[in-house]
Formats: sequence, C-alpha cells, structure tokens
Amino acid sequence: MPRRYQDIYPSEPLVRSEDIVRPRAADLLTLEFFEAPAARMPAEVYDQHHILINLRNEPQRLENWRDGEHRDFTYRRNEIVVTPAGVESGWLWHVTSKVIVITILPNELERFAERELGMLLTDRQLKDLPQFEDADITAAAELLLDALQSRELGSEVMYESLARVFTVKLLQRYGEEAAEDIAFSKAFTARHYKRVLDFIADNYGRSITIEDMAREAGLSESHFSRLFKRTIGDSPYQFLMRYRVERAEEMVADTARPLSEIALACGFSDQAHFTRLFKQFTGETPSQRRKRI
Repeated sequence: MPRRYQDIYPSEPLVRSEDIVRPRAADLLTLEFFEAPAARMPAEVYDQHHILINLRNEPQRLENWRDGEHRDFTYRRNEIVVTPAGVESGWLWHVTSKVIVITILPNELERFAERELGMLLTDRQLKDLPQFEDADITAAAELLLDALQSRELGSEVMYESLARVFTVKLLQRYGEEAAEDIAFSKAFTARHYKRVLDFIADNYGRSITIEDMAREAGLSESHFSRLFKRTIGDSPYQFLMRYRVERAEEMVADTARPLSEIALACGFSDQAHFTRLFKQFTGETPSQRRKRI
C-alpha cells in the first residue's frame, strides 16, 4: 500500500515548508531539508513523486534499492534522484547527508501540467532517473529553501512563484516535453527568475515597466512576457499588482497609517487605483479590510 515518503524519515527535517507556508502555496509540492546522520530507509512504495537534491560539497557513498535492483554509487553535489510514484525505493547513506527532499502528488502535477503548460503526462509522469546532474534544478530548489529559511521575502506570492519555477523546469526536463519554448526556457535559469523577482521586491513602490523587468532578465519584452507567463502563471503586470496588493495587506493592518500613504508606498498611481486592485485581489476594499481588522 503506497504511503507518504515523509512517513518513514529516520529523523526530523531542519526545515519543512508545510510548517511555514500557508496551504495555497504548498498545494503543488512540499519541501524538506535534512542534515541527517548515517541511517537507512527501508524499501517502500510511495504515492508521491519524490526528488532528492544533494547539497553536500564532498562526494558521499550512497546505496539505493529500486524495484529490487541494488545500486551502490557515489553521490555528488548537484546530483538529483527522481523516483516516480509507484516505484519501490529504499536508501542507505554512510555519512551525514545534506539533502533537499521535494515531494509532489501525481494528480496535482497532472493538473498543473495540463492547465498551465498544455502538457499531457504519461501514467509515469516523470522519467525514472536514479542519478543525474542538473545545476539549474538544484538552484531552483535552493531558492525555495532560502525563502523558507530566511523568510525575508515574507510573501506567499514570491514563494509560490519560486515553486512554479521549480515545477516548470522539472517538467520541461524530465516530464513529457512540450514543443514550444523548451530550449529557450532552459536558457532562462532559476537564477534569472530570482533576479527578476528580487527586482520587483526591491522596487515595487516605484514605477516599474515590463521593459524594466525584461532588461533585468536580459531578454526582449515579448520573449520575457511570454516566458514569464508560461512559468509563473501570471503576466508580469499581474504578478506585480498581486505583489503590491500583498504588501499593502500588511500595511493596512497599521490603522494609524493613511490609506493614501499606503497606496503611494506600494506603487499605485492613486488611492482609487489602489482600492480597485485591492478589491480585485482580496474581495474587499482597504477600508473594509481595516474595519474588519
């Protein structure tokens, strides 16, 4: 009977996304980070896909039992193991690990791939890859981990966007490939996305154009807009507005701060623009939110 990969971890994770991120951002995937002493996980069949991403700088010996086949190998920095749901897998590691474990439910991945990317996945969904190197996938996972550990972003919008970057790249490389934008998307790395998201976080209070964001990414406006929408799910403009509204939600709780001041601090052209966008994204006006608080 398949069960969750998390059910038999031999130790508690140092970081767990479920403890920090509200459910909407964690629907697609969960992330845990371990620095666990040498231990064994018995062979089990799981109902999730699980992706192990090695952050340990020094090579380590690792053993894996996979559908009855035993592998004894050296695990290096940036190497990843993808185990699709339904594949029996067990582990033995001989030194302290430093690993990110990401788990994804197949039905969630299927809906995401079809709705957001126009990809129809096979029953296996992800390629069964016992060991491979991918620095970009590792970087995307590390950005998720950094967001959880620092909490400096303080934003569900930003975390969900980074989760989408990871998932899109995972599907483009190891799922059923969609024809459009594959080579181009591979060239636009997780670090590129993070640079654009950081630019928005640092400058949301002033005027930002699509050209500004495209320049930060080193792309033309048309290519940037298409690729951003394909990966993040929102257009660059929609994402910027969503981010501004979320920042405004935090400020509205300060009842001593005038709403007109909040509108300008968050980059809205005037209070009417602020009110209209705030209601569009939250279902209530800033005044209604403040009264409810």
